[in-house]
Amino acid sequence: MTRTVLVLNGPNLGRLGSREPDVYGATSYAGLVDTCRALGEELGFDVDVRETNDEGEMIRWLHEAADGRLPVVLNPGAFTHYSYGMRDAAAQRTAPLIEVHISNPYTREEFRHTSVVAAVASGTVAGFGIGSYRLALRALAEELAGDGTG
Repeated sequence: MTRTVLVLNGPNLGRLGSREPDVYGATSYAGLVDTCRALGEELGFDVDVRETNDEGEMIRWLHEAADGRLPVVLNPGAFTHYSYGMRDAAAQRTAPLIEVHISNPYTREEFRHTSVVAAVASGTVAGFGIGSYRLALRALAEELAGDGTG
């Protein structure tokens, strides 16, 4: 049986490839989606990749994940640093949730050094470009296999 995994992306991630390529790389959002779905298939996941610039929509998706016991790879984008509503929704998780960032926040502006999500996530992967998503999906697969639900 294939397990559904949500890959949730916050503000401006839909602009990958054109937004600050020196920071976020040249891969387009469509390329990110393809990468996640292809690896997900290899790992036995049905990967549902979503992107929103709306905090309320992100919160609703996190509620959906909690209610459905769905594992999540979450790139909150700018919500990482200040969205307590999103953090509280992520804290309700009923399956693993891995926070992911394309860049390494600690090598960037001071305000990016704080994540309100990290304390409620299973783990965080950052700084490996689009590879951060691949690492997060592999970590999910290992975590799910370890707890007997994968």
